[in-house]
Amino acid sequence: MKRPLRRELVFQLVETSRLLRTYVEQRARQHGTTRAQWGVMSRLRRQEGLNQAALADQMDLQPISLARLLDRLQNQNLIERREDPTDRRAYRLYLTTEGRSLVDDLDAVRTDIAHEVLGDVDETSILSALETLSAIREQTRTRTEDKAPASAGHAA
Repeated sequence: MKRPLRRELVFQLVETSRLLRTYVEQRARQHGTTRAQWGVMSRLRRQEGLNQAALADQMDLQPISLARLLDRLQNQNLIERREDPTDRRAYRLYLTTEGRSLVDDLDAVRTDIAHEVLGDVDETSILSALETLSAIREQTRTRTEDKAPASAGHAA
């Protein structure tokens, strides 16, 4: 039975995402961290000084889940929380020297993973896939925003 092409693509994206998350988790653990911790540190390297609420929002995590991740990273001396000078209830997040070193080292792992999972896929195919994924992301964002309740801070 032939499956509709669009439905098959969505299925393959979800399944590939699941497999890739599992593989990245395995590789992260080989370096003493987790995929989630790696993601937090990578995001902080790009945007040091974020507060916890903004980081939770960007990473689509519940604040309590992010707080637990941050506690672990802080206990490992990979990040530090600094008081926010404009909001005494909030903290700004920064990588420590050790955290920056680990996330820099993990860049080589990210490169290895990209080469391993993409194998001999040519650049033209990769560019096409990137364009397709971008369109899917935009359509998904639009649909998600359209469905968000007005109480979530979105305009009605």
